[in-house]
Amino acid sequence: MPREFPEIQSAGSLIVAWQVKNKNVLVVGGGEVAAGRIVHALNADATVTVVCPASGLNSEVAYRVSQQQVSHIARNFEPRDLDGADMVLCAIDDPTASTQIWQLCKERRIPVNIADVPSECDFYFGSVHRDGPLQVMVSTNGNGPKLASIIRKKIAETLPDNTGAAIENVGKLRKKLRDIAPDPAQGPKRMKWMSNICEAWSLDELVRMNDQDRDSLLSCYKSGKIPTYEEIRSSAG
Repeated sequence: MPREFPEIQSAGSLIVAWQVKNKNVLVVGGGEVAAGRIVHALNADATVTVVCPASGLNSEVAYRVSQQQVSHIARNFEPRDLDGADMVLCAIDDPTASTQIWQLCKERRIPVNIADVPSECDFYFGSVHRDGPLQVMVSTNGNGPKLASIIRKKIAETLPDNTGAAIENVGKLRKKLRDIAPDPAQGPKRMKWMSNICEAWSLDELVRMNDQDRDSLLSCYKSGKIPTYEEIRSSAG
């Protein structure tokens, strides 16, 4: 009998897009690893505080501090630093201190990542490819960060250069569609119609989509028709 449902593969992670906009992310440490963590958090519009003696800041973290992109507490970590923290990213070369931070976070139920110690992480950082709204993450579940980077680069090489622009245009079309068909009952129809547009139009065509094209497309939604790019452009002419 053919298998109808996906086989369960244990020992994985629940990969999600964690929304941390305006949430308080505490970074403990100021070296190269901390710098990378800070970039990830700032790209997600988090409010970042760095705890590290001034002498321990590398040039990149010092730059973030000088530009007021992050707040800086110029001393070693203290338990009170966890007050108000929504997430903790620890990147210091002190296993004992790192474990103490992990234990404190567990007691307070604050999600924490202890760099290079998978057993003391509630979540892992993967290798990320970014192109505008597109984010592709490769995770090895803490087993091989360098391999994740190599695989991510190979995946990125297969993607067209304009993928991010195409996604931005699809997002604008989707938003306008919700404006003209806001009824929740329209949800399944909206999703199906958008999926069909993405399948019918090439990435290059999606990149070239302008406001007039979007309006012409949306006029076809009620009937459910999926016009081609050529049809939309010929009607505009």
